[in-house]
Amino acid sequence: MATLVFTALGTLVGGPLGGVLGAMAGREIDNSLFGTDVQGPRLKDLSVSTSTYGTAIARHFGQMRSAGSIIWATDLVEHASTSGGGKSSVSVTTYSYTSSFAVAVASRQILSIGRIWADGQLLRGAAGDLKVGVTLRIYDGSQDQAADPLIAANEGAANCPAFRGIAYVVFEDLQLADYGNRIPSLTFEVFADSGTLTLASLFEGWLEDVDADVPLTGIAGYSSDGAFNATLSQFQPVFPMDCDAGGSGLTLSRQRLQSAPIALGEPAVAAGNQGNFGGKHGFSRKLAPVTENPPRILRYYDIALDYQPGSQRAPGQPLPGQPKSIDLPAAITALNAFGLIAQTARNTNWARQTIAWRCAQLDPAVAPGAVVSLPDKAGQWRVTEWEWRDTGIELALERLAPTAGTSAAVYAGAASLAADVAVGASALFAYELPWDGTGSNAQTLIQAAVSSASSGWAGAAILVDDEAGALTQISASGRLRSTIGTTQGALPAASPLFFDRASTLDVQLLASDMALAGATARQLVTGANRALVGAEIIQFAGAAALGGGVWQLSGLLRGRGGTEAAIAGHAAGEPFVLLDSLPVTLDSSQIGADARIAALGLGDASAVEADIVNRGIGLKPLAPVHPNAVANADGSLTLGWTRRARGAWLWLDGVDVALQEESEAYIVCYGPLAAPLAMWSTPAAQLNLGASTLATLRGQLANGPFYVRQQGTSGLSTALFLATLS
Repeated sequence: MATLVFTALGTLVGGPLGGVLGAMAGREIDNSLFGTDVQGPRLKDLSVSTSTYGTAIARHFGQMRSAGSIIWATDLVEHASTSGGGKSSVSVTTYSYTSSFAVAVASRQILSIGRIWADGQLLRGAAGDLKVGVTLRIYDGSQDQAADPLIAANEGAANCPAFRGIAYVVFEDLQLADYGNRIPSLTFEVFADSGTLTLASLFEGWLEDVDADVPLTGIAGYSSDGAFNATLSQFQPVFPMDCDAGGSGLTLSRQRLQSAPIALGEPAVAAGNQGNFGGKHGFSRKLAPVTENPPRILRYYDIALDYQPGSQRAPGQPLPGQPKSIDLPAAITALNAFGLIAQTARNTNWARQTIAWRCAQLDPAVAPGAVVSLPDKAGQWRVTEWEWRDTGIELALERLAPTAGTSAAVYAGAASLAADVAVGASALFAYELPWDGTGSNAQTLIQAAVSSASSGWAGAAILVDDEAGALTQISASGRLRSTIGTTQGALPAASPLFFDRASTLDVQLLASDMALAGATARQLVTGANRALVGAEIIQFAGAAALGGGVWQLSGLLRGRGGTEAAIAGHAAGEPFVLLDSLPVTLDSSQIGADARIAALGLGDASAVEADIVNRGIGLKPLAPVHPNAVANADGSLTLGWTRRARGAWLWLDGVDVALQEESEAYIVCYGPLAAPLAMWSTPAAQLNLGASTLATLRGQLANGPFYVRQQGTSGLSTALFLATLS
């Protein structure tokens, strides 16, 4: 490469003699830098961010993925969050860490930053969405960019450079929990130029008066962090560059300036055949032997594989020995890489044909790199050398490979790529569950089912609204999404005492990748497949996928946990929540009686709020069961019922369980529940009404209903219908 450049520059300055001297000097430089086999820097795996002093900051062209250099950073910042601490819970303090830092990504101005990878996972998606909590600012490296306000605030305006000419990214308060509480290894997708790359862009800032508008067809991006000669040597194998310094400047690849080959005249025969150039006919033809180690493999950065290294092999029969591999650290598609190595292999093979040709006179357009045609000789030929002698102009020509299209199927390989899934908005459903019989009977079990339609959802903070507009964080959801959805039809009424084989319920889950599963009778007994539908808790034995995220539930147990009062009040579009291990149990001591629950994640423009369904059900006594009414011979009426205790869902010992209230008491009423005509309080599970009392009641309201409610420590149960006064 240096031989080409120094030959052209020497000729430009000192004519033919200067060209000879330049060639000699360039050859010595090539040998010292690259050895006799000229190769550019080898392809390497994508590096990680460093902060080493003296490390070169790459110049990016087109689109590339590259690591950067950390140029500024703060210490880790510790954040403490305390939850619990009420009268019935233990105070838990959790710690998280954030860091702020700046990373230089390019030493020339760029257009934009695309995706950002942190420890191999996406921190920023192609759409610009952030996958973790951080404030991001991007500086394109312009000569008038202002200093970053965060760096200026920490270092002082007088000590804060604007890093003009350096493209860099500032991360403010990056959450480090996903990265082991350390700054992760970062790589960046850099877009530095638009349109087709040319060789001229690589000369920017290096040489002047150079016509190098050579399109680097198929090359989407390239990064240079080394010497200029190394940069050129990397492209030379696949984009052969011929230098011509015969005009006012240096011209590379003159072939691009031609629309058709230049036709040469008949060869000139020199008197006495001086120099033996071209033989007695004025030309000589030669076919070189097959190269022992021709280039047959191209290694590159594959765009479809997130710029990870890929390789393509030229088509054709394999040759003896190990084929030579070309390392081109450029961003290329698999199809273009195959086309480049296939054309390179063809060029190498056809260039074995050379011709020495003497001209009596020369067209000024015929210069190194020009394409010519010869009389009575097939094909096109490129001028590689020319020399003006007293016997004529002597040209060295090599055969050009015919242009061929790429028709072979190209396989790019496979890789495990970081999924670029939108973070998505949070969905929230909050509810209170009946007491499960464990722990204190005064305990309130409030849960938040937080989820999202997007599998890229990264969790959310769970907050409580204190009714004054202030939101206080009390927990976090974690990354796992709760299984929630909405009912597509109204769940029909059924008895809570029997296994409901007739009813079915269609549920549209929030995301199509969510799923439900069936359960056996034994599993149902142990509490499997519990779900909250509206205000009723059910269990389901069958779950069939109907497509599109819709599931049909069958084999139902109804009114579980004392929610039988909600059986008859269903409507279409009610919320559905699977009561498994994913909903988060909240500290009820931090939640007021009328408070609302909220969730706030990365994909939420504002907090998502929800009321607490079944609020108070955990402390509310259960409605009595098994009503009966007995008319006595003396005209009196005895009303009876059976009490139930909170938390007694499994009858383990066959005897009455503890009441779980301070005392046993019931309220019996006659007439409408909203405005009863008469009320009685009794400590036993029965009430006797005399004949005179019944006569008075008939006078107030004939055929009126009797209801009973259990009176608990924290309120009244749902009413149980006992009988109608006849």
